[in-house]
Amino acid sequence: MWLKPEEVLLKNALKLWVQERANQYFVLQRRRGYGEEGGGGLAGLLVGTLDAVLDSTSKVAPFRILHQTPDSQVYWSIACGASREEITEHWKWLEDNVMKTLSVFDSNEDITSFVQGKIRGLIAEEGKGSFVKEDDPEKFREGLMKFEKCFGLPEQEKLVTYYSCSYWKGRVPCQGWLYLSTNFLSFYSFLLGAEIKLIISWDEISKLEKTSNVILTESIHVCSRGEDHYFSMFLHISETFLLMEQLANYAVRRLFDKETFENDLVLHDPLQITKRGLESRAHSEQFSAFFRLPKEETLKEVHECFLWVPFSHYNTHGKMCISENYVCFASQDGSLCSVIIPLREVTGVEKADPANRGVSISTKGKTAFRFTEVRDFEQLVAKLRMKCSATSSPQHIINAEVAASSASDTPKDFDAAPSKMGQRDNSRTVGTEALMTVYHPQDTENLDPKMLKEKMKEQSWNILFVERGHGVTMFRTKKTRDLVVRGIPEALRGELWLLFSGAVNDMASNPGYYTELVEESLGTCTLATDEIERDLRRSLPEHPAFQSDTGISALRRVLTAYAHRNPQIGYCQAMNILTSVLLLYAKEEEAFWLLVAVCERMLPDYFNRRIIGALVDQAVFEELIRFHLPQLTGHMTDMTFFSSVSLSWFLTLFISVLPIESAVNVVDCFFYDGIKAILQLGLAVLEYNMEKLLTCKDDAEAVSVLNRFFDSVTNKDSPLPPAVQQGSSLSDTKSDHPKVDITDLIRESNERYGDIRYEDVESMRCRNRLYVIQTLEATTKQNVLRVVSQDVRFSPSDLEELYELFKKEHFLSCYWSVNSPVLQHHDASLPYLDQYRIDCQQFRVLHHLLSPWSHCANRDSLALWTFRLMDESSSCLINFKQFACVLDTMYNGSFTDKLKLLFKLHIPPAFTEVESLSPSKGGDLSKEELIHFSQLSVSSVGDSLESDSLKSSPEKGKGKVDIQAYLKQWQDELLKREENIKDLPRMNQSQFIQFSKTLYNLFHGDPEEELLYRAIAVVTSLLLKMEEVGRRLQSPPSLVKSPVAVTEVAAETPTKGQEESSSEQTEGGRAQSLRGNHEWSFAFEQILASLLNEPAFVRFFEKPHDIKVKIESAKNLQLKARIRV
Repeated sequence: MWLKPEEVLLKNALKLWVQERANQYFVLQRRRGYGEEGGGGLAGLLVGTLDAVLDSTSKVAPFRILHQTPDSQVYWSIACGASREEITEHWKWLEDNVMKTLSVFDSNEDITSFVQGKIRGLIAEEGKGSFVKEDDPEKFREGLMKFEKCFGLPEQEKLVTYYSCSYWKGRVPCQGWLYLSTNFLSFYSFLLGAEIKLIISWDEISKLEKTSNVILTESIHVCSRGEDHYFSMFLHISETFLLMEQLANYAVRRLFDKETFENDLVLHDPLQITKRGLESRAHSEQFSAFFRLPKEETLKEVHECFLWVPFSHYNTHGKMCISENYVCFASQDGSLCSVIIPLREVTGVEKADPANRGVSISTKGKTAFRFTEVRDFEQLVAKLRMKCSATSSPQHIINAEVAASSASDTPKDFDAAPSKMGQRDNSRTVGTEALMTVYHPQDTENLDPKMLKEKMKEQSWNILFVERGHGVTMFRTKKTRDLVVRGIPEALRGELWLLFSGAVNDMASNPGYYTELVEESLGTCTLATDEIERDLRRSLPEHPAFQSDTGISALRRVLTAYAHRNPQIGYCQAMNILTSVLLLYAKEEEAFWLLVAVCERMLPDYFNRRIIGALVDQAVFEELIRFHLPQLTGHMTDMTFFSSVSLSWFLTLFISVLPIESAVNVVDCFFYDGIKAILQLGLAVLEYNMEKLLTCKDDAEAVSVLNRFFDSVTNKDSPLPPAVQQGSSLSDTKSDHPKVDITDLIRESNERYGDIRYEDVESMRCRNRLYVIQTLEATTKQNVLRVVSQDVRFSPSDLEELYELFKKEHFLSCYWSVNSPVLQHHDASLPYLDQYRIDCQQFRVLHHLLSPWSHCANRDSLALWTFRLMDESSSCLINFKQFACVLDTMYNGSFTDKLKLLFKLHIPPAFTEVESLSPSKGGDLSKEELIHFSQLSVSSVGDSLESDSLKSSPEKGKGKVDIQAYLKQWQDELLKREENIKDLPRMNQSQFIQFSKTLYNLFHGDPEEELLYRAIAVVTSLLLKMEEVGRRLQSPPSLVKSPVAVTEVAAETPTKGQEESSSEQTEGGRAQSLRGNHEWSFAFEQILASLLNEPAFVRFFEKPHDIKVKIESAKNLQLKARIRV
């Protein structure tokens, strides 16, 4: 590797380096101790220790080249190499391309300048695409070289960054280097002859956290496969931990949770990940989440400055954050002041006060925001003006006219029966009013005390709007939060939900999008639409709005449109309840965008098939309970109780457990504070019921306590009529339980748990996500092993190890491929057995590592035929059960079972002529050939098999998973009878010749090899003679000449080599196929009976094989085998 020229004092290096070559201008040196017998003694050990600790690869590479000039004591390091071949190649290049040129220069300075320029040019040419994005390209190149040298991972493995740290092995710290790459966490240390090399794949990590104790002041704890690893003494531990957390979550999402990952364009290609890119991504995610902006927004600039707050008459200190379409500000002086300014609202950007470096931004709402003490304020003004002029998206205004015009294209003539015309017409028309205004219009003339209080609330908000602005650019302060906690007025609820959730920005950026979605999704029939229809009448059934077709049709349109927009989520139970409440207070299009904000930003991964997001937040909730309510956790022996109870709290934002008039106040706080509001309220509910919960003897009693509490929650200020209020009908029957006002409960939750910070919640989410997904994976493994263990004779521990190897092989194919076909087929919604499947290429690797027959010369062909035999559905993928069953036959099967397996490998559909199509390759097949041959099964059996496989495979050929088909498939497997050997088809001549060749290859190297060769010759001769007799009894004499010829070839076999006899048999068989129209063939019973007469055969196939040895070897070689492939 060429190095940036650095000055070296040779006299300081003589003790560590040995000169191997030299000429007038260059010196080639070898590191002392490298390549010497015994490692160079004590000097070699000391040098090795220095190499592991020092921070320069030019010092640790075993070879280097120095540039020198005559009569000069200064030397320059210009190249280093990990091997003699590499450094020799560099030396030869210098001799061929540089040495001849140097003689033309007059001075040593010119020579040195020329050499340095040449080397820098080579480095720039090498690193054009690879290292441009790194902060220090030269240093990173050195680190990359050491990484590749130490761990030998594939070239595609992308090193992100590396750190110096200590790894604690027991109570002893080992100083070394921690390397973070896209798929692995790796550590290397070499101290006084003791080498430590650690490689942990990110997908195996179940816990990643910062810890501290008496010995380790601050360290990073990594738990993988039940083993704990501790790393400490980082220079910047927070930066390191954040990067590790990002890489672990990225790998987990890519490999386990593809439905959310597929839409992630930023990290879709693992080869493009850099440290700087990950850091900027983390900042952008935090920025867009804090200000509730669209996920596409990326943070471009951050400026520390002051913002003039006109209603308080002072400047608040904070940070101005700028993205493509927004200018945002958040205070950092405790005033909780924030502002969001969409560039679509900006009318002008000016330099306000040059002396104070001021910037003034004017908006359409006639509000001017004045920022001062802005660094490079003149450049910022120019940039913002350019951004504003480039913002061409029109302002999107939602009103009744626009909605009505979008619905005016509705056809008026229908072929349906008159009774259905109203329903169909209604299902097409997008609603333009919130359902609450239709079903519960406010009576402004008769103001009862509740309505009077409601009007006072509205007046408080109006005063706030006058002071702090109205709309998306309003100042958000502590007073805004206080008003939200008191409950948003009914008339303003929809507008403020849209504002605080950020849905207003999505809607403004996508005018007409919802109407188009409704038109596109109308009449579609998928699994999601079936589930939506089933749940429509269960959504707030007691509310009048959803007892009529108006409300039901609006709910149907919103849910169906969202399922059409996001098929990865489609529809999940609980979405109907949430959307019902949104439709009560927001117009139909607004409700749709609110649903988008909730599902895709505010509650990420909540509504996918495994509700991973909800499980993660429940784990966060448990962590908060342990910290804030330790006496409750001490009483509850099983923390899963809180998870089972609180799942509906998170999925429905308490709507399913609280009366509707109280639940909407919780939704108010959720849209303002996010998931933090739900966590705080959950803690307050448990604390309120602490005494009763501590006296409960079991979970059922605790659930009853909480249910009675929720029934007693009221909203005394709600202006809703008694017919709608769910709590009012319970006031008499539940009078024994004291009433709790929702406003008081929310206020108390803010006072007691308001110190929970958004950043802490996000950190806990990241930490618990790994644990949740690994727990789900452990459940999958347990279910798979339970099913498979009934059909195999492996011990539970061996079967578990095989599963880990199988799953690891699945992942290895996904690590370095952006569009791995195996990863595309991975679907967590499938039955457990089909969640992980491997293709023919992956199976070949495992077959060679684990099969007792892997020493066979034609092992590639055997692997191919075995795979084709297992791939009954012609999907070119097999699951773990199929894999384990075929290995079980090889290791634990009887003589008959093993022979039957070999027989079936040499007849269709498993058998295919490999050597005839690829004669140049011999016994080895390339990846392309292997894939080609594995896919031949579809064409070889006709088009009917393809259609049958589509029918039998529930996820192929359909837009949705057919559960009934899976049940039918499962029932067929249960009823499948034991295969009778008489049902096996006969083996023809070419197949029998290949079968014989395989047996010869299997016997090669066996202690009884010669005896086995003779035995197979005898059996072959006997079988052919039996077939000749049978043919003579049934056919004219003229058609039965060739078997005799082949018999003679077989009889000569013991005297010839294995390859010669095999080729003669093949040629004889092909000649036979040209001589007559009738081929000879054998039944399995004939072959079995003949082989049973040879004790050597029986001893060979009944010889026990220990799979534990193979498994241990495979664990060490699996990664290397993948690298070779």
